[in-house]
Amino acid sequence: MSDQPHTPILDRVNTPEDMKTMSDMELRQLADELRAETISAVSVTGGHLGAGLGVVEMTVALHAVFDAPRDKIIWDVSHQCYPHKILTGRRDRIRTLRMEGGLSGFTKRSESPYDPFGAAHSSTSISAALGFAVARDLGGEGGDAIAVIGDGAMSAGMAYEAMNNAGHLGKRLIVILNDNEMSIAPPTGAMSSYLSRLYAGEPFQEFKAAAKGAVSLLPEPFREGAKRAKDMLKHMTVGGTLFEELGFSYLGPIDGHDMEQLLSVLRTVKDRADGPILIHAVTKKGKGYAPAETARDKGHATAKFDVVTGEQKKAPSNAPSYTSVFAESLLKQAAGDPRICAVTAAMPDGTGLSKFMERYASRCFDVGIAEQHAVTFSAGLAAGGMRPFCALYSTFLQRGYDQVVHDVAIQRLPVRFAIDRAGLVGADGATHAGSFDVGYLSNLPGFVVMAAADEAELVRMVATAAAHDEGPIAFRFPRGEGVGVEMPENPEKLEIGKGRMIQEGSRVAILSFGTRLQEVMRASEALQAKGITPTVADARFAKPLDHQMILALAADHEALITIEEGAVGGFGSHVAQLLADEAVFDQGLKFRSMVLPDIFIDQASPTAMYEVAQLSASHIEAKVLDVLGVAQLGAHKAS
Repeated sequence: MSDQPHTPILDRVNTPEDMKTMSDMELRQLADELRAETISAVSVTGGHLGAGLGVVEMTVALHAVFDAPRDKIIWDVSHQCYPHKILTGRRDRIRTLRMEGGLSGFTKRSESPYDPFGAAHSSTSISAALGFAVARDLGGEGGDAIAVIGDGAMSAGMAYEAMNNAGHLGKRLIVILNDNEMSIAPPTGAMSSYLSRLYAGEPFQEFKAAAKGAVSLLPEPFREGAKRAKDMLKHMTVGGTLFEELGFSYLGPIDGHDMEQLLSVLRTVKDRADGPILIHAVTKKGKGYAPAETARDKGHATAKFDVVTGEQKKAPSNAPSYTSVFAESLLKQAAGDPRICAVTAAMPDGTGLSKFMERYASRCFDVGIAEQHAVTFSAGLAAGGMRPFCALYSTFLQRGYDQVVHDVAIQRLPVRFAIDRAGLVGADGATHAGSFDVGYLSNLPGFVVMAAADEAELVRMVATAAAHDEGPIAFRFPRGEGVGVEMPENPEKLEIGKGRMIQEGSRVAILSFGTRLQEVMRASEALQAKGITPTVADARFAKPLDHQMILALAADHEALITIEEGAVGGFGSHVAQLLADEAVFDQGLKFRSMVLPDIFIDQASPTAMYEVAQLSASHIEAKVLDVLGVAQLGAHKAS
């Protein structure tokens, strides 16, 4: 016997090519080691754990059978891509996940040739894979196109639009439905129930076992008879499948953790598929790690944690989160108004509506990953006399923009948009930044657009929105903790379109929109040490603007600076338009607008991201000194 220590199989994998010569037994061992490595890495970095653990065997099987990067493996949303990254040359950097300068928490084209398509929003994979398949057949790049999509993502209409088109075109395309019965929140809707029925009945379990030996492996004379028998059995048990009606060959359900089944089915599909095929694989989110398996969200998103206990290492909090402040405020409003209801798109926990759902179940609606529907459903509720709050992250509201315009704004329906994760959000990076909502809402006629400077202002804005029946109204707030201000017990409604003065000064006025107000006040302290006291105002509203306050600031100061946590085209652009319309620039006013830069900012801490964006206190101070023509000490030294 050799005394040499066993070398982990994972250590032999630098690229998927290294897996091609492995036996099926070695691939099963590789999956076990890959699961342990994924748990270890996420314990250090935090991130999306449960989804990746659910597809470990599938990831190994896909890379063992197919030939990435020539074959395009597209992970929908890509919460589950960490095992994929480990197997595709990024294991040495896997403990930099979601960190500044490190690996993205999602697939990213610029990061690796093994990431053929970037993802972070759901339900895009089939459309993208079909694009790759058609490009291939037109002489473009690549071989097979494989989309891996979860049952939660299948609740979005875009997935069906893509499948309908794919069935019509008839191109060779492989879709793997990763059915774990668990998206971010427990999946809702008819599709989830339909998928459950597909494998819940005993007769179908028998068929599932029989299907383990793939029909296409049979000798030719037997294959047609077996196919007829399979079709008959399938139609007897489930009455046909929706997927086949859309033009897909359907195979499943199969056990997504059974390496033998996975390898057999994938090898058969690779050799035999001649059109669109859907493989229905049943998996368990958080598989193989007890703390994730037993967690309510199956370890969807975790902070750093202890591998042995699963206990998360969260920093102590001194102030409530903006999300929790919104949630508690809405509960108080709903207690006194039975017309108030709430709508979320598969994010009851993330948007803080889980408590509302518990207390007012008949008035809270999780519509699944379907933002377009969420917006128009809210419009219907408003038209029917209710007071709906449509609670979405800024980055996800983008997905329902046509509905915001057509179904809400044009009809002037009083839908209340609670926009969470406004501004730069940190570890999720550019895909989740709330950069554009101020711009894309403020240009809509009749819209009221607010941003809370702190958690007390957020409470007032919830009260204001609840009482506003004259048309659509939106209020935005960031991720993370508030600033610890005293909360109003009985919040007064804000006067629509009226800002507030924070500090009287001279020469320069700083007009803040949103939570950059805290940085403005830090900059003000530094400036006062230099003998400059700026006037500071909180705009509160990007639309309608406080014309009187803004024009007074312009008239009484040499310079006016706006600052916001959004892209160009938002609040500052509207202020500039007002000043131009009123011919204020002709009077010599110096105007500057501080906005997010015209780039997508990669993941880092929010503080670091705002440094990149040059929207921190030091940058505000420098902007004031520059616009007033005051030389900085550092500039003298540099010269």
